[in-house]
Amino acid sequence: MKNKPTRTRSLEEHSNNPLKGFQVIDNECIWMKAGVVNFKLCNNNYDCFHCDFDKAMQQSLNSRRQTTDQKKREHWSAALKNKYNGSERPCRHALTGRVDAPKICTTNYDCRHCAYDQLLDHLDATGSGKNPHYTLAAGYRVADGYYYHPGHCWIRREHSGRLRMGFDEFSTRVFGKLDKISLPGLGMRVEQNKTGGAIYRDGHHGNFKAPVAGTVVAQNTKILKTPEICHADPYHEGWLLMIEPENLKRSLKNLYFGKESIQWTEAETARLFALLGPSYEKLAATGGQPIDDVYGTLPEIGWDRLARTFLLS
Repeated sequence: MKNKPTRTRSLEEHSNNPLKGFQVIDNECIWMKAGVVNFKLCNNNYDCFHCDFDKAMQQSLNSRRQTTDQKKREHWSAALKNKYNGSERPCRHALTGRVDAPKICTTNYDCRHCAYDQLLDHLDATGSGKNPHYTLAAGYRVADGYYYHPGHCWIRREHSGRLRMGFDEFSTRVFGKLDKISLPGLGMRVEQNKTGGAIYRDGHHGNFKAPVAGTVVAQNTKILKTPEICHADPYHEGWLLMIEPENLKRSLKNLYFGKESIQWTEAETARLFALLGPSYEKLAATGGQPIDDVYGTLPEIGWDRLARTFLLS
């Protein structure tokens, strides 16, 4: 996974700040923040408990073949305790930029048994998270930092290590405002490239594929009641599911990210205009704006044809 650009933010801006002068750098590994390693950037959204680097470091520290210098090294939590004594010990989520306000750790960095850590995970599962930045591709918004499946669903990694999933803007413009969305229930397992749910409109339906393998841990109940939210805000309020992933690295290899997602969206737009006919291909070539509701505007093209072409790719 590619690292997002480093962003530095001073905590001095907060009044009565016990961490005055401390700099939050979003993608520094927690081992680096603790001073255990000189340089390491996080590529796992600060999900330390499912991080291969974290596991390798712990194994290295526990090895019987450690040198004298290695034996002096500490786990990041122990190092942070020593670096920030007493009440000045900052919460891991304040250090990593997950929360903007300063927060002091009260559980000796035992995050898995911390009520605040669990609250943040709960908010991840029930909220929509931060609104992303976008890049335009053939007139369609592509959210930065999201992964895209060929069947037009996206995923975004959360700090908890779970994945948020939704439809990309391209598909919401192709199929328009939906009458209904069907999603797998809580606790159900989904498989990558297998059915992940269905969409319905005007008596038609189409299955869409799950972008990754994993277990469903949350649904966006708002879109079940008001599915047109997906059309209005597909990358934020219109998310579909939260998934506890399996074999994530293997799944990510099959998804588009960064420049690839831009190029893929442009290629999909060309496929759409070719499907619509010569006059629309010309529109695409001149940089014309995408149709907001392809099926609603041109129902003669056929719902099933659109579903076969773009949902089941």
